[in-house]
Amino acid sequence: MTVMRMALAAAATIGALTTTVSAQDWPTRPITLIVPFAAGGGVDASARLQALAIGEVLGQTIVIENVGAAAGTIGSGRVAKAAPDGYTMLIGNSGTQVYSQGLYKKKPYDAVADFEPVGMVTESPRILVARNGLPVKNLQELVAYTKANQDKMQYSSAGVGSGTHLPCALFNFALGVNVTHVPYRGEGPALQDVIADRIDYMCTTIQSGAAQARNGSVKGIAVMSPRRAAVSPDLATTGEQGVPGVEATVWNGFFFPKGTPKPIVDKMHKAIETVIAKPDIRQKMEALGLEILPPEQRTPEYLAKFLKEDVERWGKVIKDAGISVE
Repeated sequence: MTVMRMALAAAATIGALTTTVSAQDWPTRPITLIVPFAAGGGVDASARLQALAIGEVLGQTIVIENVGAAAGTIGSGRVAKAAPDGYTMLIGNSGTQVYSQGLYKKKPYDAVADFEPVGMVTESPRILVARNGLPVKNLQELVAYTKANQDKMQYSSAGVGSGTHLPCALFNFALGVNVTHVPYRGEGPALQDVIADRIDYMCTTIQSGAAQARNGSVKGIAVMSPRRAAVSPDLATTGEQGVPGVEATVWNGFFFPKGTPKPIVDKMHKAIETVIAKPDIRQKMEALGLEILPPEQRTPEYLAKFLKEDVERWGKVIKDAGISVE
């Protein structure tokens, strides 16, 4: 072996040892969890609940930073470009990691190549809610009213391409109507304008929508899933109300920037699993309308494989529906 090769081999060994030691010591300072949506929405609520508990397991504070813009792509893009040192993490979902890949002519990032999957944790259906002033009581009445009044109606979302936009866009496509879309900087503000009777309807998260429907702030129209939601058992699904094929269940998961050392990814995944195993955390998550996925679907490896398949599947749906964002 030449002197040069020996030097390179030594450098590689030192680098590997440094990474291992660094990963073993991690975390030595607070971790920033980017929530790519405005505060007050369903993703934000679940992120804060999990972050507090994960921080306790790791022995470090997890700081929440809300970056609510462009349907979550601004915050997600920030994580994609962050240093892969384990101190910047993303809670992403179907909107940020899947819909964005098919909607934008120029992708804001590559959801598969730019992130290191930590694990999917939950999934939840969207819930279709309407303003109280809208003269409808159920899905069939909303369908009829919308077909007759589409030119003067509006629906809101957390932003173009978000997990609260595409379900309604596909719902409208299935109905054959063209209702004006009003995007907001987050789910909270979008839902508030439905509550204020300024926006006609929204396909919001079950966490936020079911609570507002229960207290009478909005009308619960339908759960957009194959089965009823535990947090709203009396509200019929879209299929039960005669509109099949418009189910929209959105998953949530954690990601590091691509290149984050595997020992750090594994340590974070183990911390999340520890938190999910706690009965009180599970109860609180389920109370938010979140269904915790089975263990085999929560691994980094499963998310990496699933993500590729989901991007391909929804890409075809988006293309066939003719939905795009400049």
